[in-house]
Amino acid sequence: MTRSFIEIGRLCNVNPREPWQNEARHFTPWLAAHIDQLGDAIGLKLELTDTEVRVEDFSADILARNAFDGTRVLIENQLEATDHKHLGQILTYLAGLDANTVVWIATEFREAHLSAIKWLNDHTDSDCNFFGVRLRVVRIAESPVAPIFDVLERPNGWERQLQSAARNSQESAALAEFRKSFWTAYLQRLPDDKLLGFEVTGTSSNWLPADPEKTIFVSVWVGKRKIGVFVRGPRGCDGSELANQFNPIRQQLEQKLGAKYGRTTGANFFDSTVSFDMSDKAIWPEAIDWMHRTATNYLSALREVLR
Repeated sequence: MTRSFIEIGRLCNVNPREPWQNEARHFTPWLAAHIDQLGDAIGLKLELTDTEVRVEDFSADILARNAFDGTRVLIENQLEATDHKHLGQILTYLAGLDANTVVWIATEFREAHLSAIKWLNDHTDSDCNFFGVRLRVVRIAESPVAPIFDVLERPNGWERQLQSAARNSQESAALAEFRKSFWTAYLQRLPDDKLLGFEVTGTSSNWLPADPEKTIFVSVWVGKRKIGVFVRGPRGCDGSELANQFNPIRQQLEQKLGAKYGRTTGANFFDSTVSFDMSDKAIWPEAIDWMHRTATNYLSALREVLR
């Protein structure tokens, strides 16, 4: 009796420089367009936020959003072996971008760097997650090449975190819908505020540029029990440059804004808040009008004092 066999090919490794000759020009754009493949490997639903994000004198490769909880995910790429320089940059980006999750991708991981990732997972806050992901490229015979993301290091109890995130995903979706509903109501009431920078979003805040260079923003935010307005710099800014700019004129700004200098967090200044039970849609018009008055006053005062 003759048996027939299905032909099975041999999986071969391919030099990652074959499909992506240059990391910044080729691999980062490809990964940004196929970020779901990385998400599948680490167990997250990732949504692209931006690429080549400036932090001080460096640029983070990719900034993404964790769709489960809305937190930021920093992705740093290397089409080569890991090195100390990139480890240092990652720690700089982590602080500057306020990211909760870091994914370090490289074609080879030195043991010292895997140990560093493990140490960070063991000794940092439980909200911080660090991944070491080795990139391999393979093909069978003359087939198109395919990437493989091998997760070499992951946070402690990561599977339990994923289960918890899945349980919370419905709450997160409901919160995003609440925010979209509120910002929709805002622009229905004040459609001209689109010109200030307001838009419908599932996030808690709208950022309104206060200067043409977009170095200063008025952030308008909505919570479940409070709404507020504050001043901040662009994403990745630690607030030090704004502090130097505001310090000589802080009293003048406090008078015009009706808010204390504050610096409530590293990059936030002149925080104004008011309590509202935002579950009651009947009070939304009052809340929206407060936001509009406060935000337009902030924009006007900043432009007047800083011109």
